[in-house]
Amino acid sequence: MRENHVLTAWRAGEQTIGGWLGIDSSFTAETMAQVGFDWLCLDMQHGMLDYNDVKRMLPAISTTKTIPIVRVPWNEPYEIMKALDAGAYGVIVPLVNNRAEAEQAVAACRYPPEGIRSFGPARASLYAGPGYLTEANAHMACIVMIETKEALDNLDEILSTPGVDAAYIGPADLAFALELTPTGDNDHPVHVAAVTRIYEACQKHQVAAGIHTGSLQYTQRYLDQGFQMVTLGQDSAFMARLARKELKAARNPEAGQSPKEPGKFY
Repeated sequence: MRENHVLTAWRAGEQTIGGWLGIDSSFTAETMAQVGFDWLCLDMQHGMLDYNDVKRMLPAISTTKTIPIVRVPWNEPYEIMKALDAGAYGVIVPLVNNRAEAEQAVAACRYPPEGIRSFGPARASLYAGPGYLTEANAHMACIVMIETKEALDNLDEILSTPGVDAAYIGPADLAFALELTPTGDNDHPVHVAAVTRIYEACQKHQVAAGIHTGSLQYTQRYLDQGFQMVTLGQDSAFMARLARKELKAARNPEAGQSPKEPGKFY
């Protein structure tokens, strides 16, 4: 079976950098996969994606070594199972608040006797190759999101749940939980302290620590802190940022232009 090299890296204490897909386009997915991210997450919760989009986008990623992950819209076993059957090698499950909800997410990712996943890897067996039935439980990443006050109160019981591979922080919803303004990347001392607390709890329970970012600055910051699963940014944000920058330069060519080197093609 094809190895989930991202999960292998986490288990070895290594770091990975991923990208986020919210545009419902197989071409965008393929383009992002060709960049060389360790993993890409297809966002069914807040992105413009439904299951029909996901089943077209997953094959587009398959031409590369990038590991495909799906953020399901809710902690519903059938949503998790459908994403895995389509070829996802992991799921990010939003708003996991307690051990029972963590156990439900894990169970949906694992075939019996370790879980309740029903057998029918329609496309997954094509992507993964031979051995899916016997090896899939060891390769499917179950990633729970820590982003509510209840989750913070139940942090140890969630992260000690057998089968939880990683915890992923949604900074905006975490800000809501802390009664702060959801700004995405957040430097408020209360938010910073909560992120550190989650990271340290992950270290304690040997669970990979993950976090969403929207900038290179924060990606580097969290990698320096030790996070193993860091999102560099989202497809639409990358597109908008470069377009905005180059449109500004086109309208004001004298601003911020470095001199061109002779003999170099542009």
